Amino acid sequence: MIREHFRVMVVDLAAGSGNPVDLEGRDTLAGGSGLAAELFSRYGKPGGRWDDQDQPLIFAIGPLTGYFPLMSKTVCSFKSPYHNQYTESHGGGRSALCLRFADLDALVITGKAKRPSCLTVGSRHLELKDISYLWGADVYATGKMLRRAEKGSGHRSILRIGPAGESGSAMACINVDSYRHFGRLGGGCVMGSKNLKAIVIHGDAVLPLPENREYPAVFDEVYKKLTATDMMSKYHNLGTPVNMAVLNEIKSLPVRNLQKTSDPAIEGITGETFARDALLRNAACSGCPIGCIHIGFVREKFMEENQYLYRQVSYDHEPIFAAGAMLGVNDCFAVLSLLDAAEKMGIDVMSCGVALAWATEASEKGLLSEKETIIPLRFGDPASYKEAIRHLSVGTTDFYRLLGQGALKAAARYGGAEFACVLGQEMAGYATGEVFFTSQALGFRHSHLDSAGYSYDQKHKAKDVKEAVDFLLEDERGRAFLTSMVSCLFARNVYTDELLGQCLTAVGYGALASSMKGVSLHIQKLRWKARMATGFDPDGVTVPKRFTEVVTESGPVDASYLEELKNEYAGRIRQLATDAGQ
Repeated sequence: MIREHFRVMVVDLAAGSGNPVDLEGRDTLAGGSGLAAELFSRYGKPGGRWDDQDQPLIFAIGPLTGYFPLMSKTVCSFKSPYHNQYTESHGGGRSALCLRFADLDALVITGKAKRPSCLTVGSRHLELKDISYLWGADVYATGKMLRRAEKGSGHRSILRIGPAGESGSAMACINVDSYRHFGRLGGGCVMGSKNLKAIVIHGDAVLPLPENREYPAVFDEVYKKLTATDMMSKYHNLGTPVNMAVLNEIKSLPVRNLQKTSDPAIEGITGETFARDALLRNAACSGCPIGCIHIGFVREKFMEENQYLYRQVSYDHEPIFAAGAMLGVNDCFAVLSLLDAAEKMGIDVMSCGVALAWATEASEKGLLSEKETIIPLRFGDPASYKEAIRHLSVGTTDFYRLLGQGALKAAARYGGAEFACVLGQEMAGYATGEVFFTSQALGFRHSHLDSAGYSYDQKHKAKDVKEAVDFLLEDERGRAFLTSMVSCLFARNVYTDELLGQCLTAVGYGALASSMKGVSLHIQKLRWKARMATGFDPDGVTVPKRFTEVVTESGPVDASYLEELKNEYAGRIRQLATDAGQ
């Protein structure tokens, strides 16, 4: 039966118990992003610190999860240790489907466990287990131990943190089922502050499918579009790493802390090179026929008699940019080794890669010495970066502890803010120009996924501020509805408004299908209202000087145009939040 209300499990870690709560609002919140923002407004403390014990950690799925392919993401929302503001992170793996089969639309976690713990949740049980013996263990070891302890392989999702989350790094991520993550802005740090080493979600219930003629017909249409179009070849074949060569060609790839936007030596880390030399296999999130997860391997010698260990490591464009081009590392196996080091420690590889790129340039300029960095940081030296990732993850020194809170915070003490590549958080792997820089600097998640600003830069040469900001806000609005479903954004060209409406109607959400446009706007406003309530000031956002020195295929970045875009976007965001409060 389709539920018109949301079923939310609210857990108090301090008490070690949870209570199911029914929440109305399916036709106005949809799920995912909309539901998460509403839950934060109910359970969050906007004026409190991110690590107040009562601040919630929220996981939410959408109305189409379990019914259609690529509705495979989960929204994780929290008050971020990076900037003390409300934010979202999206992860895949089995998390969404397991929540659906646990008969939950959302999981809200409050309080702090008395000891390092694992929370296990299913449709008929909830338990908080003491796993102090795993505190300090890396992500791989933690996953191995939990897989042995928790039964139900294939019907459970294991979320866990590594030493970075335990040490309080604002760059700590949450690992999901080994190859996916809730990355960026410190979700792993929030778990660590709650003494929560892991969450295991058991999908132990049954999901009845709609018994009508419409549902199988629409499902078949969706499946064919996903597998018969270029989505399959684009994302399954080379996947997003294909962007490395493409962006390099159009002088839009951040290289060596964005000192350049192309590099003739990039051949060693292109998508084609990874596929030819390092690809082992493809994997997929639950409910996805595409299989965009590309898994390579790391080989390490552990005995002189040519004895080796192999580990499997997932890679995508963003990790390759951050651990490769941004650090001047142009060997695919060296990049995989750095990704492996970050995975073990449970630190977001994009954040730490860009932060270490800043630290390397700061070292070159004499702002940092080995007293701070412990080991010399040099562009193109993967051995030093591998060691630095460990120091950054556990906060070995005052410098690394500060850098773990963000490159700009370290720059405020040591200097070098003008070349810190931070747009709200450490930048994403695109240097396409003014519209993208504006989008990430002020976007809701400071993410390249907030809107297609990177694409707009490439397609529009006219510097029309209103047109560009109109595009950013309209595109963000559409994506906010998709992330309320919660759809993988790779499917955004398949899941058109018309097709989404058919999907919703086929499973019984006709009222939501008929009001998608209004609901999209409502969710967009609701998110910005939550963000503003926690202290976000769009007018106070600054763009470091380095971004005004970028030269792309279109020529030098226009600093005046960038400033105009930023001011217009800031005003429009503020108006959305104001409208939400009326």
